[in-house]
Amino acid sequence: MNLKSVSGPAADSHDETRRQILEVAGGVFAEVGFRNATIREICRRADANIAAVNYHFGDKETLYVEVLRHSQQKAFAKYPPLLDVAADAPPEEKLRAFIQSFLLRIFDGSSTAWFGKMMSREMVEPTEALDLLVKERMRPMADLLRGIVAEILGCPADAENVRLCCFSIVSQCVFYHHCRTMISRLFPEQHLDASAVEQLAGHIARFSLAAMEHLPDPETPKARPVLSGRKRHKKIK
Repeated sequence: MNLKSVSGPAADSHDETRRQILEVAGGVFAEVGFRNATIREICRRADANIAAVNYHFGDKETLYVEVLRHSQQKAFAKYPPLLDVAADAPPEEKLRAFIQSFLLRIFDGSSTAWFGKMMSREMVEPTEALDLLVKERMRPMADLLRGIVAEILGCPADAENVRLCCFSIVSQCVFYHHCRTMISRLFPEQHLDASAVEQLAGHIARFSLAAMEHLPDPETPKARPVLSGRKRHKKIK
């Protein structure tokens, strides 16, 4: 049966079954990883039969890719890369918005909170899905951040300084997610959830801007540190 030819209540039922499988599969993949997850367990939790998974997705590999896509679409629809900051806003404001949006996605406690765990597993045990995610979502996001940082530094987006600064900014963000269990033990008073995002985003933005302001020119390492063009004193809240 061709789903595209189905309409009305039958189509709604098919869509709901597909959505339920995606949501449940996300939790299973995050819990045990792609390799240890089984279609049988996913179907048991989703109260669906194996034929439904075969009908909607074909196999476990395709289901896994669609789970990642589904969760990404929901996360970016909820938290756009620059939130409500205009595209022509100063780069410092765009940087702070980018960081806050990033943190909101990884600390989101909604039904797709398992997406962060799945991506953490992908970094350690990559699957073929990672190349597709890089092409569809991660590279455009990386290019956006590179453009912001390049504007702040006043240099080409493909400059080495830009790439390294982007790595440093993202590293600060993911640190709070990957190390949250250790942080909570060392500093029990530190809240690492959605309520702390605004404060964390402000700190990471200020810290990064201060570092970039004193970044030496790699072509003249002995020269006086400059920000390439003009100093930045815009206050980031």
